[in-house]
Amino acid sequence: MNLQEYCPEKVVDARQAVSKIKRGSRVFIGTGCGEPQHLIKAMIEEKRLYDIMIYQMLSYTLSHYVDDDSFLKRFSLKLFFISAAMRKAAFEGKIDYIPAYLSQIPRFFYRRRIGLDVALIQIHPPDRFGYCSLGVSVDITRSGMDNATMVIAQVNPLMPKTWGDSFIHVDEIDYFVHHEEPIVESITKIRDNEITRRIGLYVSQLVEDGATIQVGFGHLPNEILKYLDSKNDLGVHTQLITDGLLPLLEKRVITNKKKTLIPGRVVASLCMGSKRIYRYVDNNPIFYFRSSEYVNDPTVIARNDHMVSISSALEIDLTGQVCSDSVGNLFYSGIGDQVDYLRGCSMSRGGFSIIALPSTAQNGAVSRIVPQLSEGAGVATTRGDVHYVVTEYGIAELQGKGIFQRVMELAQIAHPKFREWLIEEARRLHYIFSDQLPPSKEDLLFLEGYKSEIRLKNGKTAEFRPLLPSDEFAYRNFFYSLREETIYRRFFYKITLFSHEVVQKQWASVDYRKNMSILGLAQNRGYKEIMAIGSYAEAEEQIAEVAFVVREDYHGMGIASYLMEVLERIAVENGYSRFLATVLKENSAMMRVFKKRYPNAEIIDAGGDEYEILMDFSDAVPRNPKQ
Repeated sequence: MNLQEYCPEKVVDARQAVSKIKRGSRVFIGTGCGEPQHLIKAMIEEKRLYDIMIYQMLSYTLSHYVDDDSFLKRFSLKLFFISAAMRKAAFEGKIDYIPAYLSQIPRFFYRRRIGLDVALIQIHPPDRFGYCSLGVSVDITRSGMDNATMVIAQVNPLMPKTWGDSFIHVDEIDYFVHHEEPIVESITKIRDNEITRRIGLYVSQLVEDGATIQVGFGHLPNEILKYLDSKNDLGVHTQLITDGLLPLLEKRVITNKKKTLIPGRVVASLCMGSKRIYRYVDNNPIFYFRSSEYVNDPTVIARNDHMVSISSALEIDLTGQVCSDSVGNLFYSGIGDQVDYLRGCSMSRGGFSIIALPSTAQNGAVSRIVPQLSEGAGVATTRGDVHYVVTEYGIAELQGKGIFQRVMELAQIAHPKFREWLIEEARRLHYIFSDQLPPSKEDLLFLEGYKSEIRLKNGKTAEFRPLLPSDEFAYRNFFYSLREETIYRRFFYKITLFSHEVVQKQWASVDYRKNMSILGLAQNRGYKEIMAIGSYAEAEEQIAEVAFVVREDYHGMGIASYLMEVLERIAVENGYSRFLATVLKENSAMMRVFKKRYPNAEIIDAGGDEYEILMDFSDAVPRNPKQ
């Protein structure tokens, strides 16, 4: 459509367009990389404009003016999210931050909680039917223009044409300004380092094939994406499209085939990045852009099965409270979409959320996991909303757990030099037992090599990993799920109590080279529970004493044999050459397990009703995984 022919009275230059703005107007500006730079500059250059109140979600162009006193006398800025470019101005009190969930911002406009007189937007030129595309900024731009008295659009052929709910007819726009200019680019600085790599490793363990993912604002979530490149058939339902998704799209890691809501399409409301991602989304029907009140609605998010949110935080306290929008009293970013997605994922079938953050800040000087949030820090995400927290030291699972367990989980993934301090503070705050020992100060990344999984004879998949201090309550539940006979065969006497004191002595602070316990876990109604444990502990030089216990409903599935093989491999790595086991003479099943693996094992009558079995690793017979 030729606008000059269809509506010549609406086609003006930028100076004429902004002359229509009255003093005291409330002006909405399109978001971030979709903002109409030419119109913004023209508005600022219109010297007669005073007392203009500007509303915007993410702002870039205005950051070039906020240090000018004459600008601040004429314009007031109200932002729903503070971009890096605006951070200094926020710290200096030159802008006003409106805390709000992204899903709810459009309601402020529709319900006139925030009234708008003018909307400045940027569009792709109209097609032959008169429909223009909002391009990379649909988000709250749609609601902003719908509720403004006057809409002025910059028509830019360099704005990508996007599919979905991004189309508006020329009849909905009051004035058009033709101006071609490059779209604002938001290029993430590459910060790939050992910390990012390790966080990416842990996140990749949580995200399964076929999951639908959301990636939050910030450098870290964007950089984590590259560590998902071994996954299959991922889907995307997210507020923001960035360059970080490009490799996964190009490699067909992201196919959207398994999505339960709008399968085959990437659902988003905003795109921010480089020219490369803009070229990729341009007229690409795989992308389905919708407004923020849809994309970020928790009930909509929940319609995606296996929905996984990946976002970041500035700090988190030992109870699970998350601060993501301020550093103390200084506003740093915004609430954004984090809470929307955490709540949506919690309602999704098989869904969960991940908050990823480095364990320290200020070059390692301070811990991001803290006893209490910093003074003035905002609680963007409550302790009731958090599922997984990931640092470069591991994964903490908080959902459904009490304060004691949360303290242990989070202290375990804190930087080693802060773990003892965190436990001391937790004791002072009466979050944990007064005799609680801190987790090991050792970097336990090497334990990742001891994780594995197998397919059981009943068709279930069992996972195996080292026992951690935070497993105390799960192990307690496992112990009490066993029959008395099973306990007796494992411990050789009738244990009736599994107290905190017992745990403290054995597992609170473990030397994982001399004392290794491997848990077997199986899914039960969406959660993993312990169904087996195999352990070894140093008996004497090069000899480790080994023992197993498997829950009765998992007997006969080869679990003890598998644990034997896993423990042997770990023991060899740590300098052991033989296993020693004490077995009740009546426990023929356990005897068969040992003899199958070590046919030449030395069986010693220890007197009474016990045998001692000495097994040399050089004598081991490989396990048949089909048996």
